[in-house]
Amino acid sequence: MTGIEYRKLADPTAEIAVTIERWENDRDLVPFMRPCKSKEDWEARTVVTVDTLRKRLLTNHLFLIYAEGVLVGEVSYQIDPPQCYRKVSGTAWIGINIGEKRARHRGIGTGAMLFVENHIEAQGLKRIELGVFEFNENARRLYVKLGYREIGRIENFTYWNERMWQDIRMEKLLNSTHSAHVRSIINGDE
Repeated sequence: MTGIEYRKLADPTAEIAVTIERWENDRDLVPFMRPCKSKEDWEARTVVTVDTLRKRLLTNHLFLIYAEGVLVGEVSYQIDPPQCYRKVSGTAWIGINIGEKRARHRGIGTGAMLFVENHIEAQGLKRIELGVFEFNENARRLYVKLGYREIGRIENFTYWNERMWQDIRMEKLLNSTHSAHVRSIINGDE
């Protein structure tokens, strides 16, 4: 998709908070965005304010994704957060959300992953880790295509569709061939 822009969030606005709050309470997105321990947890609403976003920025490097000038998603990373499966210093933990339905399945997620990987590599970090719920097969396929490999599973991690599911942890090591690999994906060689 053309017209994609990534803007680092530095000064949250009420409009951005309202959009992110809508995404975080979208019943179609909740199962893919956050772990839920029960049906009640899945049904709980999240409140997102300008202050909430400012607090997130203390530990997250957050980029807003715009398609043709419209906010459609977000991609972020943390450095050495406690949720990492492997405690390796210098690890970036990635989170991504394409919040607007019309922007899904159009290559925006792939582009956002490549963008954030390049940003992470430019920061001198050499390892990326992420978690993906076992039912999210589209995301898992994307991560494998981008060079991530499974390093572990956490049982009974999240509730969805009347049962508990695993969280699959994946990692990617950045090295001298990473940039060439990213270029080949962008150029459609893979």
